[in-house]
Amino acid sequence: MKPRLVVAAWSDIRRVVARSDVILEVVDARNPEGTMSRRLEDMVYNMGRELIVVLNKSDLVPRSIVEEWVRVLRDRGYRAVYIAARHHMGTRILRREIKRAAPAFPVIAAVVGYPKTGKSSIINALKGRHSAHTSPYPGSPGYTRHVQLYRIDEKILMLDTPGILPPEGDDVERIVRGAPPEKFEDPVQPAAKLIEWILKHNPYAILQAYNIREKNPYHILEEIARRRGWFYKKTREPLIEEAARTVIRDYHSGKIPFYIAPR
Repeated sequence: MKPRLVVAAWSDIRRVVARSDVILEVVDARNPEGTMSRRLEDMVYNMGRELIVVLNKSDLVPRSIVEEWVRVLRDRGYRAVYIAARHHMGTRILRREIKRAAPAFPVIAAVVGYPKTGKSSIINALKGRHSAHTSPYPGSPGYTRHVQLYRIDEKILMLDTPGILPPEGDDVERIVRGAPPEKFEDPVQPAAKLIEWILKHNPYAILQAYNIREKNPYHILEEIARRRGWFYKKTREPLIEEAARTVIRDYHSGKIPFYIAPR
């Protein structure tokens, strides 16, 4: 059984920020702007903490695109780096950036972001083989009561919990921000909107992912269901609800080739 996703309340996020010196805001390199949180950033700055925007899943984006995003964000005043945590690529650069942002040592860093951006992968990549937990973080009720500090190296301590932001917005925004298909009472319309949005940015995305040339989102869902043998038992109509869930999961996993370039 997969572990249940625990989304934090904003009061929980505030506690994580308060207990840290540097916040790593993890965003999806395929769509950095869509997975950044102004509410989180305002909280970090208002509490006098340092912020680093970490573009994760950079292996799903051409290098020139993710490097351009880093330049754009830095021009806007952000500290920004890119990383592919599941391949442990970029962790050395991220450690260096944490130290640059540190107000003092040892610095306590925390990882925060929307679901599916790879926060736990970043924690594990930073911890590596040689890290060791120190002690449970004192006085941490509720969401953070089991939080432990891990020593990344002699200068960096890491809160061993991802602060998982609630995915808010319209249907497409909620999917982009990590809402799983189970969160939608009827996933068909959200998946159809997602397909339309993807095709605006990559007209060949569905062809590349599923070898389907159709452009109508509902026809695409029907064809996916037919090819996988998903039909209602009584009517033998294509079970497009399951196809819709598959499209949402495939977007999250990166199976559908997609990214947004800086404008």
